[in-house]
Amino acid sequence: EVRFVESGGGTVHPGGSLSVSCVASGWTFSVFPMSWVRQAPGRGPEWVTTIKNSGLTYYSDSLKGRFVASRDDAKNTLVLHMNNLEPEDTALYYCAKGDYRGDFPSAVFERNRGQGIQVTVST
Repeated sequence: EVRFVESGGGTVHPGGSLSVSCVASGWTFSVFPMSWVRQAPGRGPEWVTTIKNSGLTYYSDSLKGRFVASRDDAKNTLVLHMNNLEPEDTALYYCAKGDYRGDFPSAVFERNRGQGIQVTVST
């Protein structure tokens, strides 16, 4: 059974920083790519970043270099550090097993994600 325990997030002013993290279980974490996907109110899921099991990391161009993702395979942990946050970054952030760059089947994503953690950027 795929399981995720997500933590972090919260509310911050524009320009601030936050981190979200995820501890996963139920499969061999080290052999799969891991992603963060976010969903803003009233919008569909949006891919944020993917870290391959090799450590190679891809980011959405829309982030403009403000986010940094990392993984610790010894601890089955995925972390996303978010800097210089903007109100447009407000969303539910999901940790997910797999590579979600480009279009992806929603059913696959729904089966392989955590419960989501809220990040709110507001004055």
